[in-house]
Amino acid sequence: MVQQIIIVSLFAGAAFYVGRLAYRSFTAKNACESGCSKCGVLDLEKIERELKTKGI
Repeated sequence: MVQQIIIVSLFAGAAFYVGRLAYRSFTAKNACESGCSKCGVLDLEKIERELKTKGI
């Protein structure tokens, strides 16, 4: 019985977490608020511009 309670609570927690991620991604006002953390991590265009200005 205790094992079933643990499994059900873990499943419910995982389902809540995934549901929360989906809800936040669909209700974001702009792409940077979706929680995916891809914004601003790596700006390849900025790096390319900096390399061109340095002459590399």
